[in-house]
Amino acid sequence: MTGAMRGTIAVRGLGKAYKQYPTRWARLAEWLLPWRGPRHRPHWVLRDIDFEVAGGEAVALIGVNGAGKSTLLKLITGTTQPTTGTVTTGGRVAALLELGLGFHPDFTGRQNVVMAGQLMGLDNARIAALMPAIEAFAGIGDYLDQPVRVYSSGMQMRLAFSVATCERPDILIVDEALAVGDVFFQQKCFDRIRSFTASGTTLLFVSHSMGTVMGICDRALYLRHGRLAFDGAPRTAADRYQAELLGQVADSAPGASVAVTAAVADTGADSNVPPIDAGRLRAAAALTGSDGSITTPHAACVGAAFVDADGQPLLHLTADQQVRLRIDYRAHRDLDDPHVGFKIRNRHGVVLFETNTYCMHQQPGPVRAGGVLTADFVFAMLLAPEEYTLTVGLGNGGYDEGNFHEVLNYLHEVSAFTVLPNAAASRWSGLVNLAPRLDCARL
Repeated sequence: MTGAMRGTIAVRGLGKAYKQYPTRWARLAEWLLPWRGPRHRPHWVLRDIDFEVAGGEAVALIGVNGAGKSTLLKLITGTTQPTTGTVTTGGRVAALLELGLGFHPDFTGRQNVVMAGQLMGLDNARIAALMPAIEAFAGIGDYLDQPVRVYSSGMQMRLAFSVATCERPDILIVDEALAVGDVFFQQKCFDRIRSFTASGTTLLFVSHSMGTVMGICDRALYLRHGRLAFDGAPRTAADRYQAELLGQVADSAPGASVAVTAAVADTGADSNVPPIDAGRLRAAAALTGSDGSITTPHAACVGAAFVDADGQPLLHLTADQQVRLRIDYRAHRDLDDPHVGFKIRNRHGVVLFETNTYCMHQQPGPVRAGGVLTADFVFAMLLAPEEYTLTVGLGNGGYDEGNFHEVLNYLHEVSAFTVLPNAAASRWSGLVNLAPRLDCARL
């Protein structure tokens, strides 16, 4: 899997199938009686995967569990052979796949470093020269000379990452390994990854954290059911991934007579509720969202905006002031336990805040078919002056820590808004205003 320009990855028609046998004796029969034909059926984990990664790109690989991400990485690194297609890579590849993969539990960490370095193609003199830096970066102290079997998962990750990145590789592949360990070491790892990509290293990164993906990657590959479903902007890939997680209800909605009801989920900060125009909501058209949104016949979002004291939409808000977000949902069937939620993201797609009425321990109450549920969220706009997007959703039947038996509507980027500076407020920088109170004492 060589012969390409340094740091490049080329995948052509890639597929991987494993043999599945109906009984434990079928495998033996296939071995002993090959002339009678195969006794197995192929189980395709990956099919028809095609993409190219240029040198220096930072590419995320996302998808639900079982989508084929880890298998794809093993094919790229050569630890698994493809059933169909080819993989071509250029330059030295450093991979962090399964945690501690390649470490012998009975050998010390130092001995494992030597063996891992040799597998990476480093000679003993170079490994010895790099050992102090590896030891310092891992930061596991005297455990370096203890058997790996006594290591915690975080210590294994520390040592594995330190060895894999002791020299800048042409291609760095990371498969969820950084999900283990303390936040300080994770930040240390991401700093090294960013320095590598800035120097020309190609990154292929698997994570379920969409904030991390959008923070370090400029492209994303979205796998679904073993196929490449999307190749493009991380934000769009994340939206499609989340839509798959939420699922989509496809039942037909029953007919209903028109009747309007309203329920308000308020923080209690302001009792002066702006007027609700029931006639407008009855006639309002359903709103749509961006790629990855979910719509069903059971409900439609007919309003999502920040409103003023008269209930009129606002496109511009002032930082550090109280705001009211109003979300209107029209039900097309009876809903026994509806809940409304929202999400705010910045221009990079990073989620800055999200919640819903269920997570707020609020019960809007049942809504009849044809009725409208209006939820007002009142809060201080403590985000930095910038442009943001709004995502809204409706679920029915809340349970656990914020899950729903039915996801009836989920609209990404249903609207955008701008937060303007507040000249009268204290100056600050960052993503969010923590509004600190200052207490001083002089002795």
